[in-house]
Amino acid sequence: MSDNTTKEDINNMNFETALKSLEEIVNQLDSGEIDLDKAVEAYERGTKLKEHCEKKLKEAQLRIEKIEVGKDGDLSTKLLDTE
Repeated sequence: MSDNTTKEDINNMNFETALKSLEEIVNQLDSGEIDLDKAVEAYERGTKLKEHCEKKLKEAQLRIEKIEVGKDGDLSTKLLDTE
């Protein structure tokens, strides 16, 4: 599988699918039952999956809004403060 195909494959994944794939890679690496070349390939794919998951989480975080009631009773929304 080419690096470009892998990147396109990962970019099309939703968060849950990418996270599950990442967990499977971690389990494979933890088992120690794959050879070195495959372990390196799995690690590289895992790194890309991790970055994709972080991107998806950041996108979701930016979409979350906090609803506030003003002194006059009007409702407004603002981005939720995450810090």
